[in-house]
Amino acid sequence: QVRLAESGGGLVQHGGSLKLSCVASGFSYSPYYMTWFRQAPGKKREFVATVDWRTSSTYYADSVKGRFTISRNMAKNTVYLQMNSLKPEDTAVYYCAARTNPSVFNDPTMYQYWGQGTQVTVSS
Repeated sequence: QVRLAESGGGLVQHGGSLKLSCVASGFSYSPYYMTWFRQAPGKKREFVATVDWRTSSTYYADSVKGRFTISRNMAKNTVYLQMNSLKPEDTAVYYCAARTNPSVFNDPTMYQYWGQGTQVTVSS
C-alpha cells in the first residue's frame, strides 16, 4: 500500500524559511512525478513544484520560482521542499502527491496518491 507522509510545517514569520519533507513507501516501482500542491482556505488546490523522480528535472509555479526548491533523495524515498522568503500568501496546507504515469504534472486530478497534508502559516 502506497503511503506518503509529510512533515515540517509550522508557523514562521514573513521572510522566514521552512523545509517540508515527504517520505514515500509502498511503491512497487518508482513514481513518475513527486509533487507539492497547496490549498488555502476557500481556494482550489494549486500546483507548487514537482520533480521527475527518474531524471530529477524540476518545475515550479511562477508564484514560488526563485524562493522554493524541490529536491529528492532516492535512497531515502523522500522529496523535500525548501521554502525561503516566505510570504503570508504562502499560508496553506501543503500536500505531497505522487503519480506513476507521465502526463500534465500540475493537474491535481491526475495524481493517484496523496499525503495527509501539513499546515504552513506565515505571519505578517
